Amino acid sequence: MAAGDLALVLHAHLPYVRSGEPGSLEEDWYFQALQECYLPLLAVLERAAADSEQRPKLTLGLSPTLLSLLSDRALNSRFPAWLALRRTLLNGVDEEELELPARQLQSTLAAIEAQWRQLGGSLLPGFRRLQEQGVLDLITCGATHGYLPLLRDSPEAVRAQLLTAVREHERLLGVRPLGIWLPECAYYEDLDRLLAASGLRYSLLDGHGLLHGLPRPRYGVYAPICSTAGVAFFGRDSESTLPVWSASQGYPGDGAYREFHRDLGWDLPEDVLTAQGIHDRRPLGLKLHRVTAQGCPLERKRPYDPERAAEKLKEHAAAFLKGRAAQMAQLAATIEPPPLLVAPFDAELFGHWWFEGPQFLAELFRQGPAMDVRFTHLRDVLSENRALQVCRPAPSSWGQGGYHDYWLNDTNAWVVAEWQRASRAMVQRVNRGVGSSEQRDLLTQAGRELLLAQSSDWSFILRAGTTTGLARERIHRHLDRFWRLIDALEHGTDLPREWLVGVQREDGLFPELNAADWATRS
Repeated sequence: MAAGDLALVLHAHLPYVRSGEPGSLEEDWYFQALQECYLPLLAVLERAAADSEQRPKLTLGLSPTLLSLLSDRALNSRFPAWLALRRTLLNGVDEEELELPARQLQSTLAAIEAQWRQLGGSLLPGFRRLQEQGVLDLITCGATHGYLPLLRDSPEAVRAQLLTAVREHERLLGVRPLGIWLPECAYYEDLDRLLAASGLRYSLLDGHGLLHGLPRPRYGVYAPICSTAGVAFFGRDSESTLPVWSASQGYPGDGAYREFHRDLGWDLPEDVLTAQGIHDRRPLGLKLHRVTAQGCPLERKRPYDPERAAEKLKEHAAAFLKGRAAQMAQLAATIEPPPLLVAPFDAELFGHWWFEGPQFLAELFRQGPAMDVRFTHLRDVLSENRALQVCRPAPSSWGQGGYHDYWLNDTNAWVVAEWQRASRAMVQRVNRGVGSSEQRDLLTQAGRELLLAQSSDWSFILRAGTTTGLARERIHRHLDRFWRLIDALEHGTDLPREWLVGVQREDGLFPELNAADWATRS
């Protein structure tokens, strides 16, 4: 009999990278995640659910911006052509030693295309069915993944992130969410009151968000706590997560697995790429080499061997489950309630960053019963009606350093003042009344632009130093649009119809957004 429970929690999120331009970098971001992560994850869960000997359970956060992309028919109609282009490029690989991994990747892409067509180009009904079957617990996130501790000067801005997320989740998934993955697992004191007022009843934090709580939780991170506002919080167990997420100390860095950084986008001759309409070098999601060894230069990476990777997956899944079973047995001997191990990850780790990740999950569900590991999800834990210790969670995040400095430093601090200034203007305008139907439409679009400017992804990119030009352009684009809309409302100036229609088409997400969410409440 299992000594406790293991709760796997995945957070699936992309910023709003909708692009009307085929072949754009933003389109690649979305389609690569679709091909490598979201479609394989859905397939793994459906197969596990259909096997009577398996008992798969998973908590899955789907961010509202990702839901908007997944439900965008015009964008998704281009996915088959995107896959076809990559299959064409693979046909041009003529190195003998790469023949096997190229053939395997061809097969993978063909299977993805077949799955996509079978689903009718929509993943959301599949996720809904898995929730109805009790396999998935679907939770939400902030509307645009805004970093809430840096928005706290305007409680109205935080409330708008939460209420917009709740409405969009219910609109597209048919069920009002009770749980939320806080963006970057970031918490500040009294955020729980806004969560409760938005109808959200549970969330999760990094371990120190619980361990530094007041009073210190009696069972550490191995049981949820309840805040004074009535919101339950679960804590990340680092011992359960390190073997999976760490490239240097964990499974993804094993030499048998596919190398993330070696890509045909860098390797193919420029004339081959140009002939297919690709005029700037960037990763294409076509990777044919394996990690080989820690520290091995990219040019010396060996060809990927799918069979070798599959064998290693079985070993690593068994080792992970054995470790969790031993951990739970040890904890069960020292604490009163059955211990709960909460293992949260970015969903994109499974498939995008770690190509074999979805099949690792499949192995966990397959081997779990024999290894005496019982899976659960967060809602099920709370439905058991166990008494929870009342604690005040501590301000925290799961980012580098454990607090807020990754999103507030000399590379990106400038944007916080811009958020605050725009939020004040939005609150002041809403507090004076919405006005006519035409004014309401302008104010609604201003709300969209404000939410999009608040995306923490752009701050993260500025700090990481990757595609910083794109991040700055997105921030300035949405802020400029916001101020132009507000100026039109304040001064009654006319906006060029062509400009307004274009903005509403490009940033037309969240159709149920309510500008009244920014109204000040006593």
